[in-house]
Amino acid sequence: MDMQLDAFAAPVHLGAMVTLIDGKPKFRHPEKRNRPDTPVLRKPDWIRVKAPTSKGFAETQEIVRSKGLVTVCQEAGCPNIGECWTKKHATMMILGEVCTRACSFCNVSTGKPSPVDHDEPRRVAEAVAEMGLEHVVITSVDRDDLEDGGALHFVTVIEAIRQASPGTTIEILTPDFLRKDGWENRVIDAKPDVFNHNLETVPRLYLSIRPGARYYHSLRLLERVKLRDPNQFTKSGIMVGLGETKEEVMQVMDDMRSAGIDFLTIGQYLQPTRKHAAVDRFVDPDEFRAYEEIARSKGFLMVSASPLTRSSYHAGEDFEQMRAARLKANA
Repeated sequence: MDMQLDAFAAPVHLGAMVTLIDGKPKFRHPEKRNRPDTPVLRKPDWIRVKAPTSKGFAETQEIVRSKGLVTVCQEAGCPNIGECWTKKHATMMILGEVCTRACSFCNVSTGKPSPVDHDEPRRVAEAVAEMGLEHVVITSVDRDDLEDGGALHFVTVIEAIRQASPGTTIEILTPDFLRKDGWENRVIDAKPDVFNHNLETVPRLYLSIRPGARYYHSLRLLERVKLRDPNQFTKSGIMVGLGETKEEVMQVMDDMRSAGIDFLTIGQYLQPTRKHAAVDRFVDPDEFRAYEEIARSKGFLMVSASPLTRSSYHAGEDFEQMRAARLKANA
């Protein structure tokens, strides 16, 4: 039986870290089941990570489990889960674990989502307080089935965290709110400390990598954040190793700066299963360092570029550096 798309199958880049606890096949990506397998390149040494075994990891896992929460760390098969959870850093994924989109790079389940859980904001806020987080990242699946795209749920979560843990800074990683008639303004007006929305890749690759999204719509979303609240930090990221050129990456940097984006992340794309988009190449760490140097020269307040960089990797530390960079620039 092909277990590559089973709900309990471990992503290719993490190895055997998941225990099969249910014999019934539950496919994460039904739309990908009949696709031909894509090749899996051998990972270089710099991309390998160890399976998490620390006490801190287990404690974070228990808090997440006891609150009935979903994390993108688990759902997306993030390679940094061991390091982050050991430090009690976790990115909460609200609005369920089933996405209405079917991006070819993403390991989050695709299908018909469950109704919105209106008790979720309370549980997220309790978890943030219990973990003693100084900085928290809140993300979600795409909810094209909802009139507001989940905007009001984001607002409620932000408000609940502020009440339960007023000293915690809040970073949100939102969907694109495509065709949601301005509902994103409600999220902007909730004044998260960082508004993040990832462009993911270069425009040329959108049709194959992010077919349900529109590059310039995503760019304008981040531009609207700055126009509505100039003091709100904005952030976006892309993956490399999908077949993009260096020139295309630099053009995306210019587009981001034109939209006023403060913080850029660049990381290596890792293929979740053989049914997902193939890795075109593994980008050398020296090339990441070159990208970071170029991006800083273009005026980003903060840049994180490395093979294992992800949107919320070291988010708290990076937020402090970004805030300090703004204060220095305005001095």
